[in-house]
This record gives sequence, structure tokens and C-alpha cells, in this order.
Amino acid sequence: MPLRTLSELDYLPALDRAYIVPQPASGLGTPDPAPRILLLYGSLRERSFSRLCIEEAARLLQLFGAETRIFDPSTLPLTDQVPGDDHPAVHELRELAMWSEGQVWCSPERHGQITGVMKTQIDHLPLEMKGMRPTQGRTLAVMQVSGGSQSFNGVNTLRLLGRWMRMFTIPNQSSVAMAYKEFDEAGRMKPSSYYDRIVDVMEELVRFTVLLRPHATQLVDRYSERKQAGVPVDLASDLSSIAIAPQGGQE
Repeated sequence: MPLRTLSELDYLPALDRAYIVPQPASGLGTPDPAPRILLLYGSLRERSFSRLCIEEAARLLQLFGAETRIFDPSTLPLTDQVPGDDHPAVHELRELAMWSEGQVWCSPERHGQITGVMKTQIDHLPLEMKGMRPTQGRTLAVMQVSGGSQSFNGVNTLRLLGRWMRMFTIPNQSSVAMAYKEFDEAGRMKPSSYYDRIVDVMEELVRFTVLLRPHATQLVDRYSERKQAGVPVDLASDLSSIAIAPQGGQE
């Protein structure tokens, strides 16, 4: 199964726990079951800084009460390379997307854009699949790493893609400049403002995921899709229709 195993779950050397809110989504909705977050990264290098950022993000998400799964794209074929996309890694990626309530995407910036590895993963997630929608209504946090000065080309593209995939992309984001300087030999992120921003982003992702959880289906309920599926609205049971209907004969 193409999943990354996460080690040292409780070891967060760059985190100052004195400033951590253990349950960042408290009061916004029910925390049970734990928010389900899928994390994707965009590089196959042995020392991949996008993967290391994703691993730091996953540890933080688990600290905040979420359940995480990190997809390993190393065996993922190119889109249309395998007839019918009938490949174990493609099936697994789509199943993970269906499992998720929220996602985190982190890509290196290469030639001013996200990598082919990152785009290939997103391209393997169809808007509609056998009546199911692997991305619609999910929350999304976007991050990028750069080898040089700070840039936002990658996160801007990921935001565009998230909108296209009908996801709720949260306001905050992370862009780590000169990423090779931000990790120690063991691959753990050093204390810095870049790390602090990742903490901010993961806090916000948990909050938005829990907040939108009871409303996600209604927020992406579309006239065009109801029409295509041949499902007319039942005014007797549709609460939004009842709420705006004239009451007591008044207009």
C-alpha cells in the first residue's frame, strides 16, 4: 500500500508547547470522529523537502486530534499511461481521497511552478467517479518549498487547482524559502518562522474541517448536478425551501 509510515509522532523539537491549543477546533463542532486528513507531496528525491514538510504537518495534525495518511507517489503512473487508470497506486490514491475530509498539498517550486509529480497526483483525482466525488467539499491547505528566495507561485497554482476540484481552500498557507537550510540531518524542521507558519496552517485546517463537517454536503449541493442526476427537490423535506416559504399565508 503506497502510504508513508510516520515516525517520532510525539517528537516535535521545533514546537513550543506552551503556546499550543490542544483542541484548536473546540466549540466549532464535534471532534468525533477525528478529522481525516490526506497529505500529498511533490518530489521523489530521497531527501525531499516537500515530503519532510508534509511529515511535520502530519505530526502537528495528529497532535491536534486528526487522523492522517500520507500518500507515497513513487509508484504512481502518469495519467493515461495505464489503460483505464487500472493501477494499484491510482486506486489507492482515489480511495484515500474518498476517505478524507480534508487534504494538505505541498509541492516544490520548479521552473516557477509545481512539479509534475504533484500535478500527476491531482490529475488522477477525477471530479466525478461512479457517482462519487473524491475532492468536492473537502477542505484544503496548500504549502510549497523553494530552493531559493521565498515565492508563492506554487501555492497560487495549488489554490487554483483546489478551486477547480471544488474544495474549500483555507485562507492561510505556507511557503518555505531555501528549504535545504530549514531541516537538520535527521530531516526534522528547525525552529523558525517558517515552522511556526506550518503550525498556524494546520491549526486552521483542523478548525475549518470541523466547522464545515456538518455543512459540507449542503454547501456543494448544485442545481446542475441534481438536474443531471434526475433528482427533483422534495419541498416537504428540504429544510432550506421550508425556511424561505411564506408562513401563515403571508408573502
